[in-house]
Amino acid sequence: MRHNCAASAVTASRRSFARFLAVGSGLTVLTACSPVAPGAASSSSAPLVASPVPSPTAAGTAVAAPEAATAAGTPPEPSAAPSPSPSAALPRQFSLTDPASPWVVVNKHRPLAPADYAPADLVSPAVGISASGESALLNSTTAAAAEAMFAAAARDGVVMVLASGYRSYATQVSTYNGYVAARGQADADTASARPGYSEHQTGWSFDIADGGGACAFQPCFADQPAAVWAKASAHRFGFVVRYPWMFHETTGYYYEPWHLRYIGVEAATDMSGRGIATLEEYFGVGAAPGYP
Repeated sequence: MRHNCAASAVTASRRSFARFLAVGSGLTVLTACSPVAPGAASSSSAPLVASPVPSPTAAGTAVAAPEAATAAGTPPEPSAAPSPSPSAALPRQFSLTDPASPWVVVNKHRPLAPADYAPADLVSPAVGISASGESALLNSTTAAAAEAMFAAAARDGVVMVLASGYRSYATQVSTYNGYVAARGQADADTASARPGYSEHQTGWSFDIADGGGACAFQPCFADQPAAVWAKASAHRFGFVVRYPWMFHETTGYYYEPWHLRYIGVEAATDMSGRGIATLEEYFGVGAAPGYP
């Protein structure tokens, strides 16, 4: 699936989307990033998390089972070979399930394993930070790449700030349960990732803001200098906009121009060059619009 709207159409769509956000509580925007939950509850009230589903193969593609023979005993037709994922063309391959891998795919069908995974190399990057505590941390690889990217943005006159980084399993329990208490689980699932299903827990992703904080965590952030710069240039430093515009049926989340995910310069540049918008398509793992 591709999205190449003209600039005027995108602006109009964003305005429509912003109006959509203002409609009643049943139409809240989906987001994996919400850093603060309304009335956060204690972690002891965490609802059960769905059991992990079987993962695809390391190359990101599932192997089809052969069809059964006919009643007359005719041998089945050979199954067509599964199409390789676009990422298979790269000379180096990484795990799609290991949370310590830069290619791990975490979505509503692919929980972290173990669910309470914590990176062993969390550090605070030398960048402008508006977050505090654990939210100011990233894994060491992501931190180094973020430092290079923020410096490049600054040279172009763009002030970029780390607004939310690592989030532990315990923090995600509290955040998610706060939404459940305030809205009920069905609506909470449109506003916060369930514990063990958040990219923030891996240390490979973070949210950005402009230096002045304009439109932070709002759809209008897409038009702020930091978001415009990141969309055009983040791939040069190994990052992609994880939840792009109009791909919520694939990713499970509406547009988050602030949420960047590190996958490495080679993969991010390849995705950009091919015009592939989502990790689901690039790694061939299938769409995850909702929890199983």
